[in-house]
This record gives sequence, structure tokens and C-alpha cells, in this order.
Amino acid sequence: MAATGPKSAKYIFVTGGVTSSLGKGIIASSLAKLLQSRGLTVTIQKFDPYINIDPGTLNPYEHGECYVTDDGAETDLDLGHYERFLNRPTSQANNITTGRIYNNVITRERRGDFLGKTVQVVPHITDEIKRNIKLLGETGDYDIVITEIGGCVGDIESLPFVEAVRQLKFELGEKDTLVIHLTLVPYLQSAGELKTKPTQHSVRMLLENGVQPDIIACRTEHPLPQDIRRKIAQFCNVQVSSVIEAIDAETIYDVPLLMQKERLDQRALYMLDLYNDKDADLDAWKGFLGRLKNPGDTVRIGLVGKYVELHDAYKSIAEAFIHAGAANECKVQLEWIQSETLVDEHHCAQVLSELDGVLVAPGFGERGIDGKINAVRFVRERGIPFLGICLGMQMAVIEYARNVMGIPDAHSTEMEPHTPNPVISMMEEQKTITDKGGTMRLGAYACKLKRDSLAHQIYGKMQISERHRHRYEFNSDFQEAFEKAGLRPTGINPDTGLVEIVELKGHPWFVGVQFHPELKSTVMNPHPLFVQFVKAALAFAQKKRTAESTSDVLTARVETAVVVD
Repeated sequence: MAATGPKSAKYIFVTGGVTSSLGKGIIASSLAKLLQSRGLTVTIQKFDPYINIDPGTLNPYEHGECYVTDDGAETDLDLGHYERFLNRPTSQANNITTGRIYNNVITRERRGDFLGKTVQVVPHITDEIKRNIKLLGETGDYDIVITEIGGCVGDIESLPFVEAVRQLKFELGEKDTLVIHLTLVPYLQSAGELKTKPTQHSVRMLLENGVQPDIIACRTEHPLPQDIRRKIAQFCNVQVSSVIEAIDAETIYDVPLLMQKERLDQRALYMLDLYNDKDADLDAWKGFLGRLKNPGDTVRIGLVGKYVELHDAYKSIAEAFIHAGAANECKVQLEWIQSETLVDEHHCAQVLSELDGVLVAPGFGERGIDGKINAVRFVRERGIPFLGICLGMQMAVIEYARNVMGIPDAHSTEMEPHTPNPVISMMEEQKTITDKGGTMRLGAYACKLKRDSLAHQIYGKMQISERHRHRYEFNSDFQEAFEKAGLRPTGINPDTGLVEIVELKGHPWFVGVQFHPELKSTVMNPHPLFVQFVKAALAFAQKKRTAESTSDVLTARVETAVVVD
């Protein structure tokens, strides 16, 4: 069991080789989930080798979504996996980049902290990496800190991180650190067999950098036979029990159970010399998987966005729909719709008419705006359930102003700086900012809900806290006019008076939110907005099917009557 009093943390490092995108984050999250379910306190951190201070200024096509924490850190999307698996918030300390490391060291050098010494990668950069690795472990809050090292072993930019791991293995002690190396065991169709050579070369490269992996997790499309495990163990200096099969899974949420079957958690605890006699309690997790894999119904929801070609750009939204679908015991079939294709109204109607709900996604910039506005108008006029997130909410406001309130030139100053009717405009404190990185309204902010609102009904409480990432806001000068016209601001920030939520009176389910609810949805706590949106889409689908069925019966009766006559 976990010790009482201040904890002395153990450190697990997860590295990867052969190729990127093998799933280091999922392996780290799954192991953390297993250890957590045994009663241990666990956190995960990601160290990324790129020179950007954070991913906040990266194009989603480059790096997928930018995940935002409660404390306003713009981080790697893997932190989303960490939170969804562990049901615990992360923070700025959970994501460190090469850029942040160098920035810290150069700032100290300019301040004169190094007393005239030559500042070098070793020891100064590696010391800063080690300091950041140990930050969470030194809080006394955790039994185990899992650190995922981004990139592949052998990449030039990853070398300082691997060197820091090598040093820590000696400094912290033999039983206080553990290195898990995730690698690929490909199956050659022509030869009809699994090949271990890529794994051998990957481990050899890690060894050349002075790090011996303790556990090798083998990503594979086919089961790993015992003779292959023995071969990998023999050539990579590990015991056979430390060769773990990481086979392709139907869903990422299967991986904790697969890792439990492989006894990854038991092996890790044994090698860290941690005694724990508590069985992993995954009953709630299995219940979620049962609902996920045995849906009673299906709903089709359109995700209208600018970056739909890369699904990772909306990773948290996609996962929130999985959580909400399981909560409603239905499958959410996401239709990924490029907003630029909806500029033609006829095509827009054609694409959206078959859907049970539409989510207009967040984003930045002018591209695809007209398509998003057309999508909002279509679902508003036809009573299709709608959820707008951040820019999606802003497009709903602009659409309503133009097509209902008779303000044809209503716009956002983001796209049209000189619009005479800026229903969406930049916050005053943002207007003097010139730097792009880390300067938006970021992190958790309070929101007070109106008692007679759909939002209050959804959340079941008067005050909520949600995460933000934006510069432009609903212009409060237009608030009264919108309310009179039927688009009600029902969620207000109590400190600034800024509008956070809008709802449409007389519509079955039409909600726009300025914040990002998807960032707080987890397996154990699906976000209520997504749960209720999917529930509304399900009700809409069932009503539509009933109407179609009734129509078919009436048509059949008419045809029968004609035959009889």
C-alpha cells in the first residue's frame, strides 16, 4: 500500500523508438491507471523535444490540438489522455519543452546565475531537465511520477532528455527509477513472420546513450509468441517477463485491460521494489467499456471545422463524444465536415439534413467562416440540436445578428477589424498585446448560470468553472438586443461580466459556449454538456424515425386505398 506521510516518489520513464505515433502516451496513461486503481497516487508528465516554448502557436495540422490546463498552460494533447484516464487535472508542470528548458537556462545566464562559467548542454541544460523532472515528485503528493519523453530515441533533439534520464538512474538509485521502452515489432506479410530487428536496433541506440531499458513494450499487430519474447529478451538484456505485448486495440480505452493482462503494473511495482497487495479495481472502467461496445442506438453528429483532415486537431472533442455516447448507451457516429465545403447553401443543406446534431468547432482565422455560419443557420431553422464551442459560439452570434436581428454587416473584429457592428470583439486588455504565445484568455474561469436556463438544467448548479483559450468575446454592448431578439446570454463571468453561454429560445437544443467543455470530459466524468447534447441528438433521431415510420404507414394506406378503389 502507499505509505502515509510525505511521499518519496519513484520515477518511471517512457521512451520510444523505431517510429513516432506508437502510443507512448497511451501506454503511460494505461500504466498510470493500473497503478492508480491499486491505491497509489500517480501523475504523468510529458517532455517534448521541440524548441517552441509551448504548442500554443503551432498549427493544428502540425501538432494536433493544443490542450489547455486549469492553470492556463498550453500543452501537448497527450495531457488530455492523462486527464481522461486518471480523472485528475494536470498543470504547467506536466508539460515541458526544449524551448522552455533553454529559455529558463538563458534567463538565468543573463541574470548572472552561473558566475561567469561557460553554459553548456551538459551539465546546465541536463540539470534543468532533471530539475523539472523532479518538480512534481518533490511535492510529496505522489508515489509515482511517470515521464513520457517525446520523439524517438536517436533524434538529435531528444539526446539531452535521454542523457538526463541516464544521470537520474544513477543519482536516484537502482530501485527508484524504471525505463520502459516502447518499440515496434512489425509483421512482414511476404515472410509471414514478426521481425525483432527494429526493436534490437532501437534498444541498441538507447544503450549507446547509456540507458538500459528495464521493460520493453512491443507494439504489434499480431500476438507476440513466446519464442519472439525470448529472442527480444536475449538480445536486449532484459528478462522475458519484462517483454510486454502492446497489441493493436479496438479502442484506446482497452489498453489498460490489455496491460493488466500482460502484468505491466505488477512488473513495474516489482522492479521499483514497491509492495502493493491491492488488486487493481477496474470495475467502473469495465462498465464504461461495456456501454461503449454494446450501444443500444446510434446518432450521427456532424463536426464542422477547419482542420477535420487531421482528427487529432479535435482530439478532446472526439473523445468527449465517446464518453457521452457511452453515458447515453448509444454510438456517436461523427461526420467530419470541412467548413469550407458548406459555403454553397444547397450543398450545406444536402450534407446536414441527414444529421441528428451538429457541433461547430473552435478555431482561429477567417478561412471557413462562411461555411460555419451557413451550418448554424441551417440547424437553427430546422430545429436540429446544436452545440457551438468558442469560435462556434461566435459564429452562432454573428448568424443570429445577420439573419434574425437584421444586422447584415454584423461580424467579428478578428475577421473584419473595421466592422460597424462588432458583435464579437477583442477584449480591451488584449488590444495592446503583440506577442502571440501564451497571451490569450487561458485556463479556468468561473461562470454564473441563470436559474431558468438550459445551462442550469444541464449542469445542475448555479456556478461552474470551465477552461478557455481565446482572445475575442461576445460584445456586451449588444447583450440586451440579443436577449430581446431571443438569443439569451445565460452564463456570465461573475468578475468581468463577459458572456460565456448563449441559448436560443424556442429551439429544442441550441447552446453556444465561449469555453472548451471538451477539455474537462473524462471516462469517469463525461462532460454534462456533451452528455445532454448527445441525449438531445438521440431524441431528435428517434423522433425523426417515428415521423418517417408514420409517413410510410400513411403512404401505404393511401396506396392500398387507391388499389381498392
